Amino acid sequence: MTRRLAALAALLIAALIASCAVGPNYKRPEFNSASSYKEVGDWKPSEPSDVLSRGPWWEIFNDEQLNALEVQINISNENVKAAAAAVDQARALVSQARAGFWPSVAANVGRTRGSAGAGPTQYGSTQQTLNTNTAGVTGTWSIDIWGQIRRTVEGDVASWQSSAAALAAAQLSAQGELATDYFELRAQDALQKLLDDTVDAQKLSLKITESRYKFGVAAKADVVSAEAQLLSSQAQQVNARIQRAILEHALAVLVGKQPAEFSVEGAVMRTDVPTVPAGVPSALLERRPDVAEAERKVAAANAQIGVATAAYFPSLTLSGSDQYTSTAWAALFSVPNRIWSVGPTLAETVLDGGLRRAQVAQARAAYEASVDNYRQTVLSSFEQVEDQIVTLRILEQQAVIEEEAVKAAREAEVLTLNQYKAGTVPYSSVITAQTTQFTSEETALTVLSSRLQASVALIEALGGGWSAAQLPR
Repeated sequence: MTRRLAALAALLIAALIASCAVGPNYKRPEFNSASSYKEVGDWKPSEPSDVLSRGPWWEIFNDEQLNALEVQINISNENVKAAAAAVDQARALVSQARAGFWPSVAANVGRTRGSAGAGPTQYGSTQQTLNTNTAGVTGTWSIDIWGQIRRTVEGDVASWQSSAAALAAAQLSAQGELATDYFELRAQDALQKLLDDTVDAQKLSLKITESRYKFGVAAKADVVSAEAQLLSSQAQQVNARIQRAILEHALAVLVGKQPAEFSVEGAVMRTDVPTVPAGVPSALLERRPDVAEAERKVAAANAQIGVATAAYFPSLTLSGSDQYTSTAWAALFSVPNRIWSVGPTLAETVLDGGLRRAQVAQARAAYEASVDNYRQTVLSSFEQVEDQIVTLRILEQQAVIEEEAVKAAREAEVLTLNQYKAGTVPYSSVITAQTTQFTSEETALTVLSSRLQASVALIEALGGGWSAAQLPR
């Protein structure tokens, strides 16, 4: 027995030394990125280059209420929680695959009752009832000569990392959506304030026209026109509350609450727009979680080629058994009642009708598809960054123009109203001036809101300070 065990150990050592993982070793797909972003031009971001590495990205907006909402995303958002559960599931699959490196050992104990012939007698054959006791252990060990288990583990680890990147992408998406909705809600607060001021101004204009009509220096049409304008603005004032309520409901769901138990108090909208530098395109490959997710899927698909290829080669399994059988418990574990066996089994599929070849071809095609998906994800990420850079750059220029337009419209409204009081212009000129003023201020507000949302979108497009170094190892 000692010689057999020694021979078996020698065979095992030789197999492990000679073992290799078949299939291609993973190499990250190449992607030649541009040296800089096209749309940057002379645009100057407001924040330093390392702002995204200093902490949660939303803190650059210096809004305590936004900060309080953002920290609830990872705790309460159901989509993020589902992505976190998927990471746990992928990690468990890695542990399952790693279990294949180790032998499987099972213990058994049992007792059966049955009859057995006692032999012939002068009255014929008789049956004897016996209790049979059994106990023992069995073990099997699949030796990973060709790396099938190793490639499986390699693929499962890559899938685990892909799930972790997907979790980061879900978190970033929810955080970006929350910040966007939050700034839209603040824009609605500012619009409500603008409408309130407009209604107050138009009430004053109505009083002026009524007074002038009373003294016979204005026509009834002026009063009717002023009333119509006021009612139109009051209707807009009421309607503006709808969009704010919808945005508030969206924020509630993002932080995992029912709209009925959630509210956001009104506040003044910020007028400055913090922006972050885009860096260089090549850095984006390590900063976007969706790009990392796609790249890890490529690695997982590559490992599956090795798993499929290993099926071409024979498998080596070591098995052993040590069993005891006796009719008496006291004598069960005695040498005469012992039956043991140990030895290797080498198995090879001789004919499979092209199954293995088809499986390898399928794995290679899946790998090629994952590479194409990875490259498309990278291209889309560059597109998103370029889109937000040009949006911020152009809106910044537009904001300067709109600010001047608002100043001019306000001055024109004051001058026109004074001219109407003096009787030098008709009331239609006042309506035109007030409409122009409101339109200019509303446009300026829309531009400001769009700039804040574009700032959030750029941060999201740049990965929100995430790094591929955060993936589990």
